[in-house]
Amino acid sequence: MANVELKQAVKRFGDTTVIHGIDLQLNSGEFIVFVGPSGCGKSTLLRMVAGLEDLTSGSIQISDRDVTDVAAVDRGIAMVFQSYALYPHMTVAQNMGFGLKMNGVDKADVAAKVEKAAKTLQLDQLLDRKPKNLSGGQRQRVAIGRAIVRDPDVFLFDEPLSNLDAELRVEMRLQIARLHVQIGATMIYVTHDQVEAMTMADRIVVLRAGHVEQVGTPLELYHHPKNLFVAGFIGSPRMNFITGTLKEGRHDMAVIELAGHEVHIPVDAHEGVVGSNVTVGMRPEDLGEVSGDFSLPMNVDVAERLGGSTYLYGNCAGLENFVVLRPGMDLTKEGQSVDVQVSAANCHVFGEDATAFQRLTDAGKPVSN
Repeated sequence: MANVELKQAVKRFGDTTVIHGIDLQLNSGEFIVFVGPSGCGKSTLLRMVAGLEDLTSGSIQISDRDVTDVAAVDRGIAMVFQSYALYPHMTVAQNMGFGLKMNGVDKADVAAKVEKAAKTLQLDQLLDRKPKNLSGGQRQRVAIGRAIVRDPDVFLFDEPLSNLDAELRVEMRLQIARLHVQIGATMIYVTHDQVEAMTMADRIVVLRAGHVEQVGTPLELYHHPKNLFVAGFIGSPRMNFITGTLKEGRHDMAVIELAGHEVHIPVDAHEGVVGSNVTVGMRPEDLGEVSGDFSLPMNVDVAERLGGSTYLYGNCAGLENFVVLRPGMDLTKEGQSVDVQVSAANCHVFGEDATAFQRLTDAGKPVSN
């Protein structure tokens, strides 16, 4: 296991800066996920840790050793790519052990390491098969096994599940999570899928345009997003946002004019500018049917019935594609109007600069972002 630290890491391609002075401290044994939209710099940042991209400025340490100018092969890392990149003429065992063989590792040691990794990944009955005789999930496990046998300090995963179908993605997500528990290694995982990030990570690093927007546990990001971008990116379906006007800002309360209601939301709003526009965020799963501090009328356009749950989409408070989560047996039909019950304690408030007002606990004490 190893800790990883990036200090003011910058990457430029010509005159274009794609990574803007990032500072990160990743603890030994953590499962860290880099997440963000396409083009945010997450894969570039991973490749910088791997040594596949040089830093323009700044530094990277692995196990408290400066590896900024160290070749990738000497950094003690192993990387699993989106493409399996298996040799089609080799068996599973040969693919997994090929890197060790090329580095001159004794044949018996190679066989022992391959056998151990194969048992961990439930590939021990497939060692004599070739890639063409494997499923997509099995091929990805072989690629992971090829990394495990190297016994690296840090595992790097660059969107390894994006080529799999939905069912296999769930299966492999569980396999990788179990692998982390079994071997306890430091892992950095890149994905654009926030569901993968939420379900796998110890901590998530949310990136946008080469900047770190927020770092925290999945529940910290879900319940206490620092800004509108994180609030809209974390959570599926995404949070609903309605614009209101700040009427009064106190340490323990924001009084907001919202869709014809005067709403009292328990956040620290003492620095808010009275009369300014604010954005109130409401997660679909926090919106009820029978009780709340206020209600909003919604015209339903689409009802998505998933069996265990139903999502209603429609127009609410002037917002198109407003989303409400209802139980699976909900019978609301397209064209109907419903009253959406809102609990003020479940709302998020963002100022004109898109920064979140700090939410409060039931005891009225701030919860750290």
